[in-house]
Amino acid sequence: MQIYMVGGAVRDKLLGRPVNDHDWVVVGATPEQMLAQGYLPVGRDFPVFLHPETREEYALARTERKSGRGYRGFVVQSSPDVTLEEDLSRRDLTINSIASSTDESGATRLFDPYRGENDLRARVLRHVTDAFREDPVRILRVARFAARFTDFTVAPETMQLMCEMVEHGEVDHLVPERVWQELARGLMEEKPSRMFEVLRDCGALQVLLPEVARLWGVPQRADYHPEVDTGVHLMMVLDMAARLSAPLTVRFACLAHDLGKGTTPADVLPRHIDHETRSAELLKDVAERLRVPVDCRETADVVAREHGHIHRSQDLSAAALVRLLERCDAIRKPERFAEILLACECDARGRLGFEESAYRQRPRLLAVLAAVQSVVTREIAAQAAARGQSGPQVGALIHQARVEAVAQWLQTQAHGATT
Repeated sequence: MQIYMVGGAVRDKLLGRPVNDHDWVVVGATPEQMLAQGYLPVGRDFPVFLHPETREEYALARTERKSGRGYRGFVVQSSPDVTLEEDLSRRDLTINSIASSTDESGATRLFDPYRGENDLRARVLRHVTDAFREDPVRILRVARFAARFTDFTVAPETMQLMCEMVEHGEVDHLVPERVWQELARGLMEEKPSRMFEVLRDCGALQVLLPEVARLWGVPQRADYHPEVDTGVHLMMVLDMAARLSAPLTVRFACLAHDLGKGTTPADVLPRHIDHETRSAELLKDVAERLRVPVDCRETADVVAREHGHIHRSQDLSAAALVRLLERCDAIRKPERFAEILLACECDARGRLGFEESAYRQRPRLLAVLAAVQSVVTREIAAQAAARGQSGPQVGALIHQARVEAVAQWLQTQAHGATT
């Protein structure tokens, strides 16, 4: 039995990046031998075990043979006869197909049959063998690694292979859960725009997210958007979300906030009348198709519908501000409202020349929410009950009290600005 560290842990160590997880491959062993040494079986499709103490994953060396369409269409063979090189050959990229072992003296030895270390130095994402074409998930992984390793480029031959896979329909067979998993991870990388650029370059974006793909080439009003192109703006918004360390809910909301601009009639361009409503409708289709988690889709829905009103909120009256908070469900869900405002800030600053601008709407609306929250609704309800009022009547009284609280806050702000 020989044990090697493989994959991301070796890659990141060579790059000088933090190593958080370790994966191991075991050559020359059987499942029975692993069980006898206390390893816990967890693999459903092939033999993977958890170390009895560290709980890190140890997979038996294996080979794969294509047996059908999509990423599930494989027959996996694992036996003591499978070599380390055979196991590494089935991996996606050369930079992920490096193994290492430590001898008794503590010296580390690299096993790099596919020259992954060279590609690390050259900053290239390159497929290992032609077997890459057998698993369409690898297209998503390459795109995600491009978003993580921002100074790496995709090798021309790998991009060509990805284009061929799209043309042959392999991407059509990806299951929604796996697409969402990779997209979500890519959105959380350092420069998420690169993921979508790679997917667009190989044609996969048009298959997986046509609502996003159609945004490129759609013009916007230059006085609001100096970058003009809607697709370019979207990429700037996503990268601003990464810059502001936004959570996944916010980044997905940024991705979906302008989908409606792709369906604006050509005769009204570059204006995008009522694109917010269309964005919310298209978001529903995307969320259902990819089975997006509820928290992501709910936050994105509010951002799609209300980001224009939030941008213009400095001109709203007290009553309009309270109605905005109510539509955003900010009073019941203040934490989510804070994320909605962060997404709107990403949208506002994701424009040429506005990257360093202050987004005053965000602290202002949080202060408005605080004024609304200062209203003691229990007292209002008790007083209404004493007068024989209930139901909608109580709701109207609470709403009016909140409007008055915001009006008083606005008056205080105006007074402070003049003194």
